[in-house]
Amino acid sequence: MLSPDKLNRINELANKSKTIGLSTEEAKEQTKLRKEYLETFRSSMRDTIENVKVLDPEGNDVTPEKVKDARNSKYLN
Repeated sequence: MLSPDKLNRINELANKSKTIGLSTEEAKEQTKLRKEYLETFRSSMRDTIENVKVLDPEGNDVTPEKVKDARNSKYLN
């Protein structure tokens, strides 16, 4: 998870961008922070999906093989 300070800074830069615009340094900072945010989000989402187990109404495991393979490869490494 991204720190609250970084999230606040992302929002500050977004608001400034919409109102008065950003300097080149601020635009670079915004790009860097957005990239870091997306990497963190994707990692978190990947971890969540890899730990999901899907069951049908009868209680059979119907988790997609792709998810099972990702989970297994994560624990083998």
